[in-house]
Amino acid sequence: MIGRILISIALIFGVIILVGAAVFGLAFTAEEPERAEVVARPTAVFVTEAQSTPVQLSVRTQGEVTPLTEIDLVAQVSGRITFVNPNFVNGGFFEAGETLIQLEDADYRLAVTRASALVAQRRQQLIREEAEADLARQEWEALGEGEASALTLREPQMAEAQAQLAAAQASLAEARLNLSRTRISAPFDGRVRMKSADLGQFVGPGARVGRVFSTDRVEVRLPLTNSELATLGMPLAFQAASYDAGPAVQLSAEVAGEIRYWDGHVVRTDSAIDPQTRTLSAIIEVSDPYGAAAQAAGAPLAVGLFVNADIAGQSIDYAYALPRSALRGANEIFVAERDGTLSIRQVTVADSTADAVIVTSGVTAGDRVVVSPLRGAADGMLIRALGPDGEPLDPEPEDEDEAGEEAEAVAEQTAGSRAR
Repeated sequence: MIGRILISIALIFGVIILVGAAVFGLAFTAEEPERAEVVARPTAVFVTEAQSTPVQLSVRTQGEVTPLTEIDLVAQVSGRITFVNPNFVNGGFFEAGETLIQLEDADYRLAVTRASALVAQRRQQLIREEAEADLARQEWEALGEGEASALTLREPQMAEAQAQLAAAQASLAEARLNLSRTRISAPFDGRVRMKSADLGQFVGPGARVGRVFSTDRVEVRLPLTNSELATLGMPLAFQAASYDAGPAVQLSAEVAGEIRYWDGHVVRTDSAIDPQTRTLSAIIEVSDPYGAAAQAAGAPLAVGLFVNADIAGQSIDYAYALPRSALRGANEIFVAERDGTLSIRQVTVADSTADAVIVTSGVTAGDRVVVSPLRGAADGMLIRALGPDGEPLDPEPEDEDEAGEEAEAVAEQTAGSRAR
């Protein structure tokens, strides 16, 4: 029994040894499989064709509307306020020369009467002196000998009478001037910003009764950087010869839920660079902001309104307007060459916004500019240019299906980049 078991074990070990030897022999005798040759596949990219076109550069900035002329109304004489114009309220409109406040003028009218009487008195004295001087001259011509003295001809008395008349006339002019100053007005059409005095109040010389500003024009100070000044082609010490001679500006702001637009012009630049922001402000003026400009925009350009400004800059006859996604870094773009390779170009950027970039050099008409994301870009890498619809611009018949798949992949990658 034991012998049979040993024989079975020996047979099993023999079979295992034979199978192992066969497998080991096949491993040495089997032929090595051929390796597949790796072929580089071009990366699909979306492109847009560069087209030369005239471009009007512009600068976008912001500022606050302020009055061109704003003054304090100040009493020049003392008195009690006896009249207040109904329009003399915060926000009220008034015309040039319109009486806004009237002070009690009884004392000043009496002063005018006294000064007028004094003028009449001094004039009569002068007439008497003229008559006496004429009589003295006749007497000397009849009785005197030689040349008469000034005292004999009453010339000092005549001069004194003339001086007294002139002084009386000056007193009358002063009394009339003080009387006119009891009526307080502004020399322009405007609005009342603040009212500081009211009916019955006594005010003295120098007392402020209100603050008003002119409505004929308003101005907006717009800060500009060095690059923005270059875009506008504006010197540091700019001064327009007239209101319409400066660069045109379009102002915009949201008023009562709607975007409104007003037209203005750059009239000058500020006298100095701001030491904190290192910018130079351009001064924009808008004519008749509460009249014609308000009618054109549908709303007045109110003082204190914060507005966006679009300033017209230099005109370029030949430039290339490309999507903002075409710009890589500060001044590079990718161009898909006709031979299926990538070219990295250095360009000159004249202007850029969130949506577009204006290029003046480094690209030529007809170049295919890459507008989709491209990782690991290098000069000469293989790419396949796809049009806006995702179709290859230079398709290869055997790879058309792959191109469609690559277009979908690029579109997904572009959408993901924009979402991020």
